[in-house]
Amino acid sequence: MAKDLLLEIGTEEMPAKFIPGALRDLKDIATEKFNDRRISFSEIKTFGTPRRLALLVRDVVEKQADLSSENKGPSLKIAYDAQGIPTKAAQGFARGQGVPVEQLVEKDGYVYALVQERGREVETLLPDLLPEIITALSFPKNMRWGDLDIKFIRPIRWLLAAYGKKSIPFEFAGITSGMISYGHRFLSKGKITIEVVEDYFVRMTENHVMVDQELRREVIREQVEKLALQQGGKAVIDEDLLEEVVYLVEYPTALCGRFEEKYLALPPEAVITPMREHQRYFPVFDEAGNLLPVFITVRNGGQDYIDIVRQGNERVLRARLADAGFFFEEDKKISLEARVEKLKSIVYQDGLGTMFDKAERLEKLAGFIAQEAGVAQAELPVILRGAHLAKADLVTGMVCEFTELQGIMGKEYALLSGESPAVAQAIYEHYLPRFAGDVLPQTTAGRMVSLADKLDSIVATFSRGLIPTGSQDPFALRRQALGIVNIILKAGIKLSLTKLFGKAMDLLAITQPERREKLEDDLMEFFRLRLKNVFTEEGMRYDHIDAVLAAGFGDILDTWRKAKALTDLGDSEELRLTVQALTRVGNLAKNAGKESVNPEVFVTEVEKKLYQALTDAVKKAEGFRQKHDYPGVLKTIASLTGPIDDFFGEVMVMVDDIHVRTNRLALLKGIAGLAADFADLTKLVV
Repeated sequence: MAKDLLLEIGTEEMPAKFIPGALRDLKDIATEKFNDRRISFSEIKTFGTPRRLALLVRDVVEKQADLSSENKGPSLKIAYDAQGIPTKAAQGFARGQGVPVEQLVEKDGYVYALVQERGREVETLLPDLLPEIITALSFPKNMRWGDLDIKFIRPIRWLLAAYGKKSIPFEFAGITSGMISYGHRFLSKGKITIEVVEDYFVRMTENHVMVDQELRREVIREQVEKLALQQGGKAVIDEDLLEEVVYLVEYPTALCGRFEEKYLALPPEAVITPMREHQRYFPVFDEAGNLLPVFITVRNGGQDYIDIVRQGNERVLRARLADAGFFFEEDKKISLEARVEKLKSIVYQDGLGTMFDKAERLEKLAGFIAQEAGVAQAELPVILRGAHLAKADLVTGMVCEFTELQGIMGKEYALLSGESPAVAQAIYEHYLPRFAGDVLPQTTAGRMVSLADKLDSIVATFSRGLIPTGSQDPFALRRQALGIVNIILKAGIKLSLTKLFGKAMDLLAITQPERREKLEDDLMEFFRLRLKNVFTEEGMRYDHIDAVLAAGFGDILDTWRKAKALTDLGDSEELRLTVQALTRVGNLAKNAGKESVNPEVFVTEVEKKLYQALTDAVKKAEGFRQKHDYPGVLKTIASLTGPIDDFFGEVMVMVDDIHVRTNRLALLKGIAGLAADFADLTKLVV
């Protein structure tokens, strides 16, 4: 009879941001381990709170599945002598497989042992299996405690392991498992005995723990929205903040607090950021979108002493807002332009100068990018001014205290300093996108300054040899590269990556040819991987992506258009025939030299027709390229399929006459070159 299995790992409070990943890993590891052990189940779920990670495996069978295997042994010539008697080789093989030598079977010139392994009782496997699952968990940061040689995200305090009504005994980190759990740290009354797995959630609820994180999420959302309505407003529930709060509490109770209306005179973000980023509060807005002097927070407990908790939260926020008000008033006394010189006091990176040096590079690089992108001359003053002031808010008191406000306060202070709204918006937008899924810059000036800032950061960091590897990316270069790609694609900007890299290296005074070449190679490979990620997320096939990237991707926008053209054509018969024809062309074109086609050497009509078709196709393709019509280019290449097939049907390429052979190879090389400018179509799976 199948029974449910429960494993609960009780710990000291874990960092909220690490729990979702731990729960995903716990589920994946358990699934793999159970499948490897041939233990059937119906479903695996994981649950987490700040003090526990729980694994629930539904309908676990009592006995693992039997295993039948056919193991190959020695050849018949070695296994038996001339009289057909088993040799020592056969006897040893049979003994090693645990079967009588008489039961060996003959197949394909070899002997085989048919081995039947009886499944064991699952209850006897679990004491070894469960510690394996715990050991396999990994975290971004681990702790050691006592003299134990075990690493975990936080010290383990208890282990609950139940299979139906039975306890699964094992020891891990000096803790012996049992049927004991613990409820809320302050609201429960100590140990909780779980007599059967089905009782677990009921007993936890009785002891003020909502184990199911999705239930906590909905309870928190409902409570926050209800309180906001009672205040005559609407709560803005940031999903990332909600996710964090879910894993900060075991028993959520939302409460509403207030702050003095005088702080509403501050820029809204200067109020919202301390609430959201520092205190984990949800802001409340009225119907017109104006911030109300109200906040909602979630405590880890019930309604007892709720007024005291509210007063404590109000007191903490009051101090935060008082700091923000002070810094804002002080910052307004100095213009943003006057702060640029102070950037000389901030080191950008070791060996790369100060933030003032970066700001100077940013201004020059933004102007260069605008020129390369064909931006109207009238936009240039805004771009250059925005780049010049982009980093000035880093030396303001507000940003020093609340670093999340960089760019946001730059915009506010630019407007207060008399800068145009366009310049102020460019200062704000140059940090966008700040994270995956964030909005992109919407103005031309914002895009140019954003591209310049991210490009300079990537090239400068690469020049120091700090290339992201594995999961290590301390300077967030992958995010910045994805930002560059997405800005270019969404805004439809034509730019040459090699030119941009070259200009960035010029501004960094990187002059040695060998170093520049190596740096450009590293940067191109870095962006190639980012392009693969972006194209894959857009649903493009891996072979289409590989094909267009193989043709070069210096122009990101054109590379996207080529991949889109291939995607739209899909698995058509036309594309299949084109790939087949070009594969034959490519195989022979590898033998071509540097000679060009000489029409006077042609012998047959089909090669003349193919040459004429190629000549026409080159002209048409160039016309389509100039209009960025890559479906047209692809159709033009496909139009050569018929003439190519006719050519191969009547002509032998590798003839003895060296002049004819060389000319025909040159013709095929021209066709291969036309296709290669678009994509390496031979990489397509058709």
